[in-house]
Amino acid sequence: MLTDPFFYAVAIPAVILLGLAKGGFAGIGVIAVPLMALAVSPVLAASITLPILIVQDVVSVWAFRRTWDKRVLAIMLPSAAGGILLGYLLAAFVDPGAVELAVGAISIVFAVMRLWAERAAAPVRTGKPERLPWRGVLAGVAAGFTSQIAHAGGPPFQIYVLPKNLPRDVFIGTSAIFFAVVNWMKVPAYWALGQFTREALTTAAVLLPLAIVSTYAGVWLVRRVPAARFYRIIYLLLIAVGSKLAWDGAASLLA
Repeated sequence: MLTDPFFYAVAIPAVILLGLAKGGFAGIGVIAVPLMALAVSPVLAASITLPILIVQDVVSVWAFRRTWDKRVLAIMLPSAAGGILLGYLLAAFVDPGAVELAVGAISIVFAVMRLWAERAAAPVRTGKPERLPWRGVLAGVAAGFTSQIAHAGGPPFQIYVLPKNLPRDVFIGTSAIFFAVVNWMKVPAYWALGQFTREALTTAAVLLPLAIVSTYAGVWLVRRVPAARFYRIIYLLLIAVGSKLAWDGAASLLA
């Protein structure tokens, strides 16, 4: 188990952010691994984070277990499995910085366009059932791939699902189930790469009580945000997350 006080100084806020993200404020959890990486290697930070995410998933899935979109999950989960496998096989050949930069830039453009459309009072398309759900398949592959490579699966998921304008709790529940399954799909790859060390698992266990409490806090907070305002908050968070990914990706490529 890690005993460095500085690690816990950055890990505690990181776990709280993960909890708020799992509670419904999608996206802000992407900051957690970079925060922990200030004190430990990115690989160890990711290894500590995954068991925490899996436990937090239990809380968020249970809280929103009655509100989720079957069609979105049926389209995206199989393709996400393919994206995770692709990320595992290509990990040695893909620069995580390039992935972060691309995902970040696309996220910013998408969120700004959606916010501008709302401001212009453009008609909101609720969307007809897709005849050929290729967008969902591509989004699922992208979410699985970026989650495996750069722990950034949220933006591809949101870019596909947000325009559907699902009810707030349905959006959160669908996201909770999707990423709960994706995180379990990543376990074999982490195990094969030897990332579940005793140090990582014991440190994660120490942080688990805080992880559970912060997730319940996220659920409590998000249910008190008016539904009409919820999507605007998510778009703003997507811009913030996209900016962070783009900054980290550019810094990595220029280093």
